[in-house]
Amino acid sequence: MASHLIQGRTITMPVRVTDATVCSAMYPVRADAARAVIAYSGLDVAEVLPGKAICTLVFVEYRDSDLDAYHEFGVAFLVRPPGSPRSRAAGPATLRSAGAFVHWLPVDQGFTLEAGRTIWGFPKELADIELRLSSPYKRCIVRKDGRLVIDMLVKPGVPVPGAATPLTAYTHLDGITRRVPAKMWGSGIRVRPGGALVRLGNHPVAKELSELGLPKRPLLTTSMRASMTFGTAAPAGRP
Repeated sequence: MASHLIQGRTITMPVRVTDATVCSAMYPVRADAARAVIAYSGLDVAEVLPGKAICTLVFVEYRDSDLDAYHEFGVAFLVRPPGSPRSRAAGPATLRSAGAFVHWLPVDQGFTLEAGRTIWGFPKELADIELRLSSPYKRCIVRKDGRLVIDMLVKPGVPVPGAATPLTAYTHLDGITRRVPAKMWGSGIRVRPGGALVRLGNHPVAKELSELGLPKRPLLTTSMRASMTFGTAAPAGRP
């Protein structure tokens, strides 16, 4: 069984999250702009419609996990599996096999930062992440280097059934693009069209999001209670 030594602690694979709250919003953005943002990864966005890609903003409160308790915010893009043929719009089979390329992933604790970078190549960096989750309206405020990046509010949706969902994440760090297998089990899931409000600050990441066309109305927002597993990373393109 694979394991990693992080700050004197042995972390055994797969890494498990037993209790988390996950809120996300999916935005349609220009595919050419999204390609420019993630060009360094060697991956290509999946076009859900001709000329349109998906950028997802997500914030998570990890209450119980192998990497301790922490807050996280993420900017990710729906991408094609490496080696899949490019077309003006991805077909159903390509979309089913698409993954999420994690472009920016601030966290608020040092242990998960080192573990995420070492084990999977996640681009984790430290930031101030304030989460307000006690009401049906879920809010996340991210500040980096004393500057506001984003203030995001997710409105409550309608309940939908929970299920186990296999996930594929892609990361890029130190010149290597990796594939990370994961699985999520959701409960208390709420979904709605639109449903998120975003205010951008003056940080460079906020400028990058504005160049993608944000703030705008998202396609879909979700909120849920979740547990997850994260498996061993491998260079992208390998099975």
